[in-house]
Amino acid sequence: MAKNFTSVTKLSRREAVALHPKAVKSLTKRNYPPGDHGLSRRPRPGNYTMQLREKQKIKRIYGILEKQFRRYVAKSEQMRGVSGENLLILLERRLDNVCYRLNLATSRQAARQLVSHAHIRLNGKKVNIPSILVDIGDEITIREKSLDNTYFGQLKDSLSKNKSENTSWLSFNANKMSGKVTGMPLRDELSQDIKEQLIIEYYSR
Repeated sequence: MAKNFTSVTKLSRREAVALHPKAVKSLTKRNYPPGDHGLSRRPRPGNYTMQLREKQKIKRIYGILEKQFRRYVAKSEQMRGVSGENLLILLERRLDNVCYRLNLATSRQAARQLVSHAHIRLNGKKVNIPSILVDIGDEITIREKSLDNTYFGQLKDSLSKNKSENTSWLSFNANKMSGKVTGMPLRDELSQDIKEQLIIEYYSR
């Protein structure tokens, strides 16, 4: 499985968005691109540059490489509705993202690892593919053996004491450590900083 081993802090500074909780502090201190010329004056970006940067940003937010991302774009254009919104909905429906939204992990990278290491069950079945798309009615649970791990024990205590804030299309039972997909992602609930139409325009060149 291909991975991007570039420092998440550098990627966060390049895209001006925190891709991991660890990157928040770095962005606060150095809110400019990494490298020797990060602070240098740059010309106003053209349409192509804006489209490229938006594409790179969304790829890195969800932790997806180019080949797979192209497939999501192609699928979004075949679906009914607005292609850009369809793309975001597909990305939100990824199992690793759903685990992140359910607060089972502090980042999408950590959620991806939980799925890859087979700690997650989808409708009671073993899964280890982070890119699986969930549907309405799907149930996400923790492998019974994994519940004995220190990580999940502490997580259960934390989620039981502090009410988890989920999106409208997901529900979570802290006592059972299980989540359920109750609807489809809504564009209004996602970041307004994402300009998904620029991504569609990039691939339509």
